[in-house]
Amino acid sequence: MHTLQEIQTQYARLPEVLLPWYQANARDLPWRRTKEPYCVWVSEIMLQQTRVEAVRGYYERFLAVLPTVSALAEASEETLLKLWEGLGYYSRVRNLQKAAKTVMLEHGSVFPQDYKSVRALCGIGDYTAGAICSICFEQPRAAVDGNVLRIMARITEDFSPIDLQDTKKKVAEYLENVYPVGACGAFTQSLMELGACICTPRSPKCAVCPVKSFCFANENGTQSELPVKLPKKEKRVEEKTVWLLECGDAFAIEKRAEKGLLSGLWQFPNAIGVQTPDIALRTAAEFGVQPTELCREVHKTHVFTHIRWEMTGYHMLCNVRDNRFTWATREELENIYALPTAFRIFLEE
Repeated sequence: MHTLQEIQTQYARLPEVLLPWYQANARDLPWRRTKEPYCVWVSEIMLQQTRVEAVRGYYERFLAVLPTVSALAEASEETLLKLWEGLGYYSRVRNLQKAAKTVMLEHGSVFPQDYKSVRALCGIGDYTAGAICSICFEQPRAAVDGNVLRIMARITEDFSPIDLQDTKKKVAEYLENVYPVGACGAFTQSLMELGACICTPRSPKCAVCPVKSFCFANENGTQSELPVKLPKKEKRVEEKTVWLLECGDAFAIEKRAEKGLLSGLWQFPNAIGVQTPDIALRTAAEFGVQPTELCREVHKTHVFTHIRWEMTGYHMLCNVRDNRFTWATREELENIYALPTAFRIFLEE
């Protein structure tokens, strides 16, 4: 157990070590080339639970179509969801638009600068507000995510579970006490960079870490034991049957309900439970599409935060485009309709 003074000393040493390291080693990422809050905000929402390399293309496409807060506020839902297709967590892009409308209506189309107003925007939590305020406005506001919690747990050899709100609050308070005046944004990004590239969850690169000389975990060989997390709940498993009904050059799709998982997005027709091929053909006939051939049976798994879908998909050729469905060509599925990854994976077959 380390004393409070020892821990505060660890925090105080970070800026002088991390800032020059970051300047020499920072990756060239498109959202780091600007301090425009709209751009930083979009990137931070996209980067939540998504790899940096996957975000690059999404970020550039999104800003090409919606370059300003006003453009985002005025965008159609179809445009919005299509730009976000494949990133998952579609509530995030809907919240982006809600927040953009608030900026337009309540802040005169100018992104707010004070932390309280930024934090109050729909979909913005402590981490995103801290990132925006430090990077864009040079305020001493910490952006504490899993990377930062892992770094600080190891440096201070803190075995408190990082899932606890008290742990996050404590780390944020300690960090904000040592934010360097005039380099708040660089300090926030240096912590992000250290967690992403050096102090990784598994096999941290301690030999080349800029803080190795005063990291208690490195000193005591406890890196693999940290950070501590509370036990995870088992994901609920849901079995589904999915129909890929093809008539001519088009597939049957339908919109999901406006509430719940993947709300308002497009999907292939599906039902809870696994149907045998014979029953699935009879069900398709009840859809009114007159199936003529069962081409293929495909099994797919898709994992959400709290649930896992185990899916059996049937690709069927049909004679009738029943009007209960929308019929879309493959090109239209690529360019117009927002089809979540959970269903898009069937097109790969």
